[in-house]
Amino acid sequence: MLLLLAQYLEQLDSGFAVFQYLTLRGILGVLTALVISMLVGPVMIRKLTHYQIGQSVRDDGPQSHLSKAGTPTMGGALILIAIALSTLLWGDLSNLYVWVVLLVTLVFGAVGWVDDYRKVVEKNSRGLPARWKYFWQSVGGFGAAIVLYISAQSPAETQLIVPFFKEIVIDMGLFFIVFTYFVIVGSSNAVNLTDGLDGLAILPTVLVAGALGLFAYLSGHVRFAEYLQIPYIVGSGELIVFCGAIVGAGLGFLWFNTYPAQVFMGDVGALALGAALGVVAVIVRQELVLVIMGGVFVMETVSVILQVGSYKLTGRRIFRMAPLHHHFELKGWPEPRVIVRFWIVTVILVLVGLASLKIR
Repeated sequence: MLLLLAQYLEQLDSGFAVFQYLTLRGILGVLTALVISMLVGPVMIRKLTHYQIGQSVRDDGPQSHLSKAGTPTMGGALILIAIALSTLLWGDLSNLYVWVVLLVTLVFGAVGWVDDYRKVVEKNSRGLPARWKYFWQSVGGFGAAIVLYISAQSPAETQLIVPFFKEIVIDMGLFFIVFTYFVIVGSSNAVNLTDGLDGLAILPTVLVAGALGLFAYLSGHVRFAEYLQIPYIVGSGELIVFCGAIVGAGLGFLWFNTYPAQVFMGDVGALALGAALGVVAVIVRQELVLVIMGGVFVMETVSVILQVGSYKLTGRRIFRMAPLHHHFELKGWPEPRVIVRFWIVTVILVLVGLASLKIR
């Protein structure tokens, strides 16, 4: 919206042309989302506390978590508000990719909101039944995949790029739709599984989103893309505003979510943010780099799969408890140690992912 205003004012004063620069709008996207989060956060926490929308805690989990019972949850709505407002204010609303990522994020957020509402407000321990949760996730995932496939303007937009190997490019054809679906839904659920400790999921999300914003900017710039030998995706540079909004909103939320947390994200935030990372990675053709940078999310998901599979096949558990962060807690690691060490791992993995820009 403000971009349109700046374009109009540019006719009166050429100085307003500065708002055409993606880098500036990306920075403004970060700052706007951060300010919104910081301003709205205390109000939302008071409202959630007033209406007793508090977290329930499993009896079979780490005993240190019992004190978390009653902490306000569904705080992910704060993140979504900040992301949406910041993107709408500073993004180019004529850009298809902006609407795709924004709508996917909000659709998955809505699924998480219904699940949280049923669990916390209606006291239904099942929440949204799994079949309906995956159904609506599938609607969002397949919907985005079909739109991206139909709107593709070049072969590069539907090819699988293998990081570190510039000669390996796989034409996926219609399989692109199925692949994109699994990336979006898988990423959404992976972040959701990771969201089990104070601040554990949000900072890795911020770090990965920031890196994807850089990929988006470079992919949308013909000269940078040619120099780095990455796919040139027309219009993808605009996603730096959206990724910046995730960074700002995430940092603002971390202010309240850091240990000991004043508010929890809930499924409304975790499902939405995971889907957002997935769809951005698809658009900039960096799905495999997302797997690298989001290694913590991957490890958490794999730990659950292995735990369930092992128990069903052998009756034995591989980990003391899944997801993986609970395993380390039960081994005696204090919660802050688990959180910070997972953050450090994410920093390293994001740097490895960024290195793929030059190592080819």
